[in-house]
Order: sequence, then structure tokens, then C-alpha cells
Amino acid sequence: MPTGRVKWFSLEKGFGFISNDEGEDVYLSASALPSGVTTVKPGTKLEFSIADGRRGPQALAVSIVEAPPSIAGASRTNADDLAAIIEDTIKILDRVGNGLRHGRYPSEAEAERLAKVLRGIAGEIES
Repeated sequence: MPTGRVKWFSLEKGFGFISNDEGEDVYLSASALPSGVTTVKPGTKLEFSIADGRRGPQALAVSIVEAPPSIAGASRTNADDLAAIIEDTIKILDRVGNGLRHGRYPSEAEAERLAKVLRGIAGEIES
């Protein structure tokens, strides 16, 4: 099975291109990605089969061989700083929880900020 690396991929457009080991560009549709994978980063090594499409070679049955190293993982937040951020977030969640007990939902702006903070913390913990 041929292999190659992702040149670029756009989640918005739903496609991108792979540079195979022979240097040829191969069209990569989002529908060819493995189940549960919605996007791939440039540099990701893929294994795939090729079919002739309307506009040239097209990747099918794609599997990820090797993901590029994460830049986020290399720049992790200091553990003490992350602990302080989590403690502050717990205080915010406590305040929101008390408001909910009294029938007060957070405003749309508050809810959006809180969700952004929680996603950020989750990303730091996962990296």
C-alpha cells in the first residue's frame, strides 16, 4: 500500500492533498479518513490505496501511520500554574452552580467564556 505525508488539509473545504513517496500529489477527501477522524495535520504520515478520480489520483481507505509531534505538548503549562488555573475555575463553577440552584442561568457571554476556559483546561490536560 502506498504511503505519503499530508501537504495540507482543510476541514472547512472537506479535502486536502497528500504528497506520496514518489512526489505525486494525491487528492484526499474527508470521507476517506478513518472512522472518527475529522481532520489531519500537515506532515501526518498516511497509508492509503489510490484510485483514478475525475481530477487525478485520489486516496481511498486511508489509515494514519504516524502523526506529527504536537507543538502544544512541547509547550505545556507549568503544573503549578495549571493547578492554580483549575482551582480558580472550580471557584467559578461553584458560583455558577449556586446560581443554577436559585434558577439563574449564566448569561450567554458568561457561558461562552466558561466553556472556552474548560476547553482550554481539557486541552492542557490532554497534551
